[in-house]
Amino acid sequence: MMQVRADFWVDALIRRAESGLAAAYVIRRGDEHAGAVLVKVVKSREVCRLFVPQRDETGERIWVQHSREACDEREIDEYCQRRVRSDPDLWIIEIEDRQGRHFLTEPVEEI
Repeated sequence: MMQVRADFWVDALIRRAESGLAAAYVIRRGDEHAGAVLVKVVKSREVCRLFVPQRDETGERIWVQHSREACDEREIDEYCQRRVRSDPDLWIIEIEDRQGRHFLTEPVEEI
């Protein structure tokens, strides 16, 4: 199975968010070919969710919400910084949307 380059995938996510009238930003640029991506969705400073990629039993990428509850933005940022220290190729994308939409097209398991 051929994998889409990380930078192309990120560009497409940003375009989907912007076409939905949300703001989207690259907070941290990772490896352009194969860096993993974290997607931070900010509804307000107190309501923030983080989606992390995983593989399902068939090897397809799915997204899982990092925490059962929406978190304070500071908590999400601290988690992201810990992940960056262990994975320097990591991308972090922030989507600011009053409706809290993530704009991911792959399956999302929200817990």
